[in-house]
Amino acid sequence: MSIVVRNRGRIVAGILAVWLLLWLVLRGTHTLALGGAQLTTVHRWFNDLNDAIGAGRDSNPLFLYFFNHIRVGIDEFVVVIQSVIAQPSFDRPVPLIGWFGVVALVGFGSWAVANIRVALLAAAGFFFLGLQGLWRESMDTLALTLAAVIISLAIGIPLGVWAGMSDRFNRLITPVLDFMQIMPSFVYLAPLTLFFLIGPASATIATLIYAAPPVIRLTAHGIRSAPHDTVEASESLGSTRTQTLTKVLLPAAKRTIVLGVNQTIMAALAMVTIAALIDAPGLGKTVVKALQTLDVGTAFNAGLAIVVMAIVLDRVTTAAAGRGRRNRPHRIILWLAALPTAFAVWLSYTYVWAAEFDSNLDIGSKIAVWAGDVTTWVQSNLAPVTGGIKDVFTLVLIDPLQSVLADSPWWLVAAAIVAISLVVGSARAAIVSSVCLALIVFSGLWSDSMTTLASTIVATAFTMVIGIVVGVWMGRSKRADRVIRPVLDAGQTMPVFVYLVPFLALFAASRFTAIAAAVVYAVPVATKIVADGIRGVSATTVEASVASGASTWQTITKVQLPMSARAVALATNQGLIYVLCMVVVGGLVGAGALGYDVVAGFSQGQLYGKGLAAGIAIVLLGVMLDRLTQAAANRMHRGGRR
Repeated sequence: MSIVVRNRGRIVAGILAVWLLLWLVLRGTHTLALGGAQLTTVHRWFNDLNDAIGAGRDSNPLFLYFFNHIRVGIDEFVVVIQSVIAQPSFDRPVPLIGWFGVVALVGFGSWAVANIRVALLAAAGFFFLGLQGLWRESMDTLALTLAAVIISLAIGIPLGVWAGMSDRFNRLITPVLDFMQIMPSFVYLAPLTLFFLIGPASATIATLIYAAPPVIRLTAHGIRSAPHDTVEASESLGSTRTQTLTKVLLPAAKRTIVLGVNQTIMAALAMVTIAALIDAPGLGKTVVKALQTLDVGTAFNAGLAIVVMAIVLDRVTTAAAGRGRRNRPHRIILWLAALPTAFAVWLSYTYVWAAEFDSNLDIGSKIAVWAGDVTTWVQSNLAPVTGGIKDVFTLVLIDPLQSVLADSPWWLVAAAIVAISLVVGSARAAIVSSVCLALIVFSGLWSDSMTTLASTIVATAFTMVIGIVVGVWMGRSKRADRVIRPVLDAGQTMPVFVYLVPFLALFAASRFTAIAAAVVYAVPVATKIVADGIRGVSATTVEASVASGASTWQTITKVQLPMSARAVALATNQGLIYVLCMVVVGGLVGAGALGYDVVAGFSQGQLYGKGLAAGIAIVLLGVMLDRLTQAAANRMHRGGRR
């Protein structure tokens, strides 16, 4: 065992060398390749299952008394919110509250929970959504987001409180939350449509699954971080458990819980746009249609609206989390400000001009035309540059790696990955990899899975190169950190679809487009983790290195990076998960493989089973990569403590 520990890098190099040697001899055999329209027995079984469930939806007791009630209840909840702000309702040609009332309510609410600057930003942002000609789509997105967030908070905060007060429940729910968060958001959709049909109910439940973990985790963290002295003082004064919770723990955790609400809202907005693939209404549907027709101008306009909404929601909730009790406006001033807000709502209910946004003010079509013109100019004049970059990366990196993974015999790839998992991670990681790879073979999508894995590895490698370079810079320079970190924070609030649009304009539909978007999507989280790891290295150790005559390069490579190896491993883990999510979504812009299989499964009934199997294969890839990198990070941590 000690030999393995000392020569881990050489053993991995040896495994790769044997793999390449056998690939040269055996390439093209036992690849388990499957044509685009071909189905396996598993795919047909999923199709039959879907048909059977559809036939029994109105007679099976499980659906009659459980799933159908959930679907109808959530559908009705979404419709109620839509009827208030988005869709015509109650025999009216417009919603109950028109654009003027919504803008006034958003401004007033933002001022009440945050401050006047954020209120002005929020009101201006929502007014801009109307100028873009996307008011109804924006309100549909907001309605679906609100529905999912309300349900997420109603379930998530009590669970978070329970996890904060019970060690046993916290240990029980933590793996479940890990599983919910490592899954690419894409894969929630297909299984849910099996039970809740395509539509708002499945979209809301998928959003709930994706958005609930942050508020559960942060609520539990806030409860557990409450000062022990204060809790003990409360208990010594005879407070009951409920009194301690409501009078001490929850007020102490309030700021952390609000931060969890912020994360839940941003996750919900990101998922709601993706849920357009299963017919969720709103801006996501506009983006998906535009991406499928390669209409970059329309996609840019709708993507800009998503960005504006994300910025507004993020700024409001972030400011609310950071505001102290002293900065609250006086209650009388709040009531006075509520009067003109109520008047604006009444105007929007009564008059058409305040209910429907004036189409003459539409600048969205101009934005779309401008973006389309810029795209055409870029693709016409910069094609030698962008095409050259794309071709070089495709020929030098993507194609060779994809060939090694997809053209090798499946058993050779599986044996190499399991061996690497054992050497780099642990025996448990090797067992997880074995099970996941066996199930991928069973799914009938081995070749597509290897193609997706190749894109994921290439994108993760570039993510880590950028993340380490920029992260080291931020970790060593407070000025760089102050400048770059807000940009990274903003990047993390953007839904995944938004990243595809500019790269589609630059590089057209291709695998490289999806990989480039994945790198940009994953760089912020990886960079921040590396920067925090570098900053966590003892200043005394760094000073000792400098005092002994080490150069800056030597200090970084011999001291700071080795001592922050666990942070780098964690950054790799998070980078992999983010990259996998975006690479899969890249199936919409020519990335093919598993992402395309999922999209085709939504749009073509005969490919539903194959799409569902592709979703399961994505889950298996995510679990395998997560367990492997987690095991490597834990090993480095144990090694660092010795």
